Formats: sequence, C-alpha cells, structure tokens
Amino acid sequence: MAQNFVLNVSDVNKSFGGLQALTNINLQIEEGKTHAVIGPNGAGKSTLLNTVIGRLAPDTGSVLFDGVNLTGKTAHQINQLGVARVFQTPEIFLDLTVLQNIEIAALAKRDGAFSFKPFRSMFSETKIQQEAVDMLDDMGLHHLRDHPAANLSRGDKRRLEIAMCLIQHPRLLLLDEPTAGMARHDTNRTIDLLQRIKARGMTKVIIEHDMHVVFSLADWISVLAQGAIIAEGTPEDIKGNPKVQEAYLGGTEV
Repeated sequence: MAQNFVLNVSDVNKSFGGLQALTNINLQIEEGKTHAVIGPNGAGKSTLLNTVIGRLAPDTGSVLFDGVNLTGKTAHQINQLGVARVFQTPEIFLDLTVLQNIEIAALAKRDGAFSFKPFRSMFSETKIQQEAVDMLDDMGLHHLRDHPAANLSRGDKRRLEIAMCLIQHPRLLLLDEPTAGMARHDTNRTIDLLQRIKARGMTKVIIEHDMHVVFSLADWISVLAQGAIIAEGTPEDIKGNPKVQEAYLGGTEV
C-alpha cells in the first residue's frame, strides 16, 4: 500500500541574523500516524512548528499540506485548511467557562475566525452547543463545563485546548510539549487522551521532552540537534541510536 504523506517539509532553512535555526530540514508526515520531533533546548523544534503554521516564513524550502504550499499563507489560512496547533502555554479564554471556550472554537471553524461577535447568538446554535457538550463528555471535562477556564488545573487547561482544536475537525494536529509542567498523574491522563485520539487515525506531530510520552505515542521519531535532523526512525531505532544518545541524551541509554 502506498504511503500518503499529509505534510511534506522540503529543504527548509531558517536563520535569525547570524544564527542558523533550521538547516535543510526534510520531513514527511504519514497520514494517520504520530510523528514525534525531539531534541535538546534550542534545537529548533518550535521554530520548525512555527514555519509549518505560518508564524514564521522559511528562508528557503517549502511546506506542503495535502499538496497545498503553506509558505506565505497566514496562520489563520493554514488553520482553515485543517491544521491545528496546541501551544506550550495553553491558549484559552480564561474569563469564559469551559463550555463557552469549546463553543467559540466551533464557531471559529464555521465562521472563519475566533471572535466574541457571534457569541451573543451562540445559544441559538443548537447544533454547535450539542457538539460542544459531546466534546466535553469525550474529553472527560463535562463536570467542569460551567467552571471558568482560569480555575482549571494545568492538565485540564491542556485538555480543554486540545478539545478546542478537535472540535474544528483538523486533519493534522500539532502539539508543542503537551505535557510540559504537568504532574505525573496529569501526564498519564494526557497520554491516555492522546492514545485515544491516535486510535481514531488522526495525524499528529508532537514535540516533547518527556521520553515516556514520546515512546508511548510515537510511530516515528525525528531527532533535531543544532537545527538539523541527526536521526530518524521508530522508537526502538531511536532508543538504540548511539548518535542520539550522545547528542541528546548525554550518552546514556534511553
């Protein structure tokens, strides 16, 4: 069976002044798979994600999503094509309830932008309301539906942000350190959630420092060091790769 690569990053370079942040990056993300990008701080992982979602333009090279060149498109245009991103720090509306956050995300996909303007008519949007409630049930957040988002734990804020992405029905979900700052209990709950999403066949790219998370979820791993890919392979390949152990893991086996 031929592989279907939903995202193709080809020969991407990015520099900031005299600093070369990305060097000849080539990635192919297979549809339905979870692809992890790992590496030490400063390796270029977040810069890579930012070039995919339109926050940064590559100096050279291209990023294709489902055959469409994303280079030059805005982050909003890329989102509308079906690419969603979960940030290192959850980007949610802290003054609104959990349910309202998810409803606004659903409206944004329909109307083309996040906005408080359609919020006044939200309660006549029966279909959106029901979809939001169903999403809360699916994410284990129903008991928090009327709580202000500001009062949520770190783990629940992360799950809310993932729910806000999923209700937009993306084809590709990008997660930038989804378990950063979490206690182990919340990390395990997030792993369980992402495993359920994986079982549904959603394509995901995950940047993560916690190797337990990476090896629990990834089908394929790319390793960045100093802005370049130094290794790729399955989790078992990466665990036994001496170059990875030296450059990223301090010479100790994973």
